[in-house]
Amino acid sequence: MNLDHAVAQHRTLIVEGCDGVGRDALLAGLARRHGYTVTRASPDLPHVDPVRPYRELLLHGGALAVDAGLVGELVYGPLRRGHSRVTWIQAFDFADAVAERHGAFVHVTAPVPVLEDRLAARGASAAALAEIGAAVTGYDHAFSTLAEHAPVLTIEEQPASGGGPDPDPGRGEAAPEPVSSFARPLPRIRSPVPFHAQRR
Repeated sequence: MNLDHAVAQHRTLIVEGCDGVGRDALLAGLARRHGYTVTRASPDLPHVDPVRPYRELLLHGGALAVDAGLVGELVYGPLRRGHSRVTWIQAFDFADAVAERHGAFVHVTAPVPVLEDRLAARGASAAALAEIGAAVTGYDHAFSTLAEHAPVLTIEEQPASGGGPDPDPGRGEAAPEPVSSFARPLPRIRSPVPFHAQRR
């Protein structure tokens, strides 16, 4: 599947990924090359209904790409606070709403060593570096579960060739490249089967 096919099928893209992945590059490419309106969800979630701001974003007309943190709350909440402010039931309801809007989640991920290099270069704390492996596993689990309710497209960033740390794809002139085509080795994309299987 190339990017043109993906954007033709999904007018709403909820972009998420653990600390260190190149979401900014992907979102910039969606806006510039494919006309998506890009918005960033507030990290401050309401106490009573934490998913409400995300549901309100879905009211936007036209092609929409959201730099989101709802799945991030499911992952980092338990890692950092011992609990998530978003319940799985609330996440499932939001995923259903995304699917009804002909949308999909976009899971941006990268190998743990690449993320460690990027975050270390940004001066991340030892605690932040220590949780990367658990966060990557947590995102994989969360998206495999949400795939029962909405399509999930996984973009897997690969280390840059030539040795040394991979440059941060969210910064600099090289940033747009990862979004040019989902068919290239960087990135690779896959869609879990469960969502499509249950719609037969």
